Amino acid sequence: MSGAAGLIGGAAIGTSFNVLDDVLDELITKNVIFKPLLKGIKSRLDSLAPWLKYIEKSYKKLDLSDKELVNLEVHLEEGVELVQKCKKVRWWSMYKRYKYANRLIDWDGSLQRFLEILNVQGIRDVKESTVSVRNMEKLISRIESNMGIHLAVSRETFGSVPELPRVTVGLDEPLRDLKEMLLKDDVSMLVLTATGGWGKTTLATKFCQDEEVKDKFKENIFFVTVSVHPNSDVEKLYQRMKSQEAGQDPLLLVLDDVWSNSVLQKFVELKLRNYKILVTSRSEFPGFGTPYKLKPLNYKDSMTLLRHSAALGDSLSVPEDLLREILKHCKGVPLAITVTGNSLSGQAAESWLSRLEDWRKGSILDYETTLLLCLKSSIDALGDKEAIIRECFMDLVSFPEDQRISAAAFIDMWSELYMLDGDFRSIKNLHELARKGLANLVITRNENMAILDNYYSEHFVRQHDMLRDLGIYIAKLDPIEDRKRLIVLSGRNQPKWLREQKSQPINARLLSISSDGTYPTQWQSVHLPQVEVLVLNFKTENNALPEFVQKIDKLKVLIVTNYGLSPTELSNFNLLESLSNLKRIRLESISIHSITKNWVPLKSLKKISLFMCNMGQAFHNCSIKISDAWPGLEEMNIDYCDDLVELPAELCDLVRMKVLSITNCHQLSCLPEEIGNLKNLDVLRLRSCTELVRLPVSIENLTKLRCLDMYNCFGIRKLPEGIGKMRGLRKINMGQCSRLEELPLSVWDLDEQLEEVICDEEKKPFWDSFLARDKIKVTKEKSNLNWLEKPQL
Repeated sequence: MSGAAGLIGGAAIGTSFNVLDDVLDELITKNVIFKPLLKGIKSRLDSLAPWLKYIEKSYKKLDLSDKELVNLEVHLEEGVELVQKCKKVRWWSMYKRYKYANRLIDWDGSLQRFLEILNVQGIRDVKESTVSVRNMEKLISRIESNMGIHLAVSRETFGSVPELPRVTVGLDEPLRDLKEMLLKDDVSMLVLTATGGWGKTTLATKFCQDEEVKDKFKENIFFVTVSVHPNSDVEKLYQRMKSQEAGQDPLLLVLDDVWSNSVLQKFVELKLRNYKILVTSRSEFPGFGTPYKLKPLNYKDSMTLLRHSAALGDSLSVPEDLLREILKHCKGVPLAITVTGNSLSGQAAESWLSRLEDWRKGSILDYETTLLLCLKSSIDALGDKEAIIRECFMDLVSFPEDQRISAAAFIDMWSELYMLDGDFRSIKNLHELARKGLANLVITRNENMAILDNYYSEHFVRQHDMLRDLGIYIAKLDPIEDRKRLIVLSGRNQPKWLREQKSQPINARLLSISSDGTYPTQWQSVHLPQVEVLVLNFKTENNALPEFVQKIDKLKVLIVTNYGLSPTELSNFNLLESLSNLKRIRLESISIHSITKNWVPLKSLKKISLFMCNMGQAFHNCSIKISDAWPGLEEMNIDYCDDLVELPAELCDLVRMKVLSITNCHQLSCLPEEIGNLKNLDVLRLRSCTELVRLPVSIENLTKLRCLDMYNCFGIRKLPEGIGKMRGLRKINMGQCSRLEELPLSVWDLDEQLEEVICDEEKKPFWDSFLARDKIKVTKEKSNLNWLEKPQL
């Protein structure tokens, strides 16, 4: 029995306390899975032992009701039972590890609430009995200083700036940025955002302790942790500000770990004078101050933090190459580096190597429970109203790490999985994920233009590797047969569930396989009756659709992405013929000729998207007509297909086509006259086809065409004379059409129906003669180099 536990006497509560203390001692020594959580609970019990003893004696002396102590005794007994169960959990059982880690956290939180109730009740009863509270306050002060527990006491200690860790790295530049941005006269609020464990609180603390900041705000610096459920300190501070106790001197308020903008709204509505508010949050809060995103650590700072956390100093006991490999898995996340260093501190190099090998089989989250729980709290905080955002986050892991993913792929997935009508709804969810720090949304050019014309092919998604690991981990928590999505990282390395495949069906709706293009024979026996979306990722020269795809009867969306350096062949396309529900196909970096030379009819296909594909020889000398192969096709997107010189006339036989989008095809020089056959066409998009010099005369037959997009087609000099016959036309985008010389007189006939014309400032006079000025919108080129952005560490 430890000395701390021995302070509790032989009463019932003391017995439960001592048993729990002994079990914790044993488990901390023998079990590394829950070690950080258990050490925290043990440290709390050690610090609270004298206080519990004092309260127990006070209740006896004063003959007070022991209801609260009885409840605490029951809670301690539940703790003993819980810790005993934790002893039986093995490291390979991810579900149980996560389950019992959460139970430990909940139990610890309940313990703190019990102690707050006892403290309030004890202080009140002690005061009523004229017993001195000085000793009680000393004990509470000791507890608070050791554990950081905020108990309801008569002293007003809220708002103080926490202590900095002994070593901080990578914060000098962000600190300079914060000072430069927040200390400006016209800035009153700044929102510091990053995912959990990135070091937001540490940076905010460093900001408060900066000499320049302290000199400016003197004693008027208040630091309050808000968290998911704001505590009484937040309300105390609000009431103090509301009563103007802070005076008129410069004031700095730090609201740490904010999860809802309702807290910010309260303080903004106070309309304080001469104040600054620094907010730290995992989410962005548009409309609430200037945003600042904290980046992961670079390699040098990561190494410094790892050596400090592991107490290595300049020691060479662990080889530098091994440390470098460890850091690759930590992804520059300070919390990941710290918990790794702490857990391996004092251990031989062989232990470091063993840990690295374990991570290679899974991920760091399989072994670092503290890091897992910190990251997962962002997902757990998504309420019922945000259930769709949680699902969308999980779907991001369908694509390989370190890749920029086209937002159009998610539009296809989510339109079918979640019945999202309108592409903008999927983009809205991506913006929400970005706002919550769960993904990065990269818009390569002209962000405002996308809102105007529903064009999202220049939207891309990136996700930090640690968050991707989190998504994969969460996906594996459910039993294999009950998972919503099945993520297979290699088609050749067979996962355990595939080797042990039984006859029971796997009910996932989404299946993602990242492979070398080959699939083990075991896949043939897998029963996938509910899969609606199949994502195939590979990086080889010649690839084939897996044989089992023909058995996925409910498949609605097929996305095939080649991450190699050049477009690749794709065989076995004929397997899709039996899939009567297939509506959408998206192919990236595929040679389309390998598909069209042996057409198979896909009667239900509604949309096909071709991104960076080779299609110069496609659609020629086909075995059957394209109109017979894809009779129901309504939308075709061709983007960045550099070898497309002339659009095949055969495509104009797809008379049900409503959207034809040909963008960034810089070699395309002409469109076929047969394009006038597309009588049902609603949108014709020719954006950034820079070699296109004219539109065919037959375009005047497209009487249902609503939107004509020729943005950045600077080779076009004039519009067809008969454009006025296009009675359905509502929008024309001719921005960056710098060589346009004149407009045909038939534009007069479009005056009443046209709702919007987008053009450049120098071409605006052309349209002024034909249209009302409120219909003409002038745009300026806002190109950027976001598309060159490299993944972070």
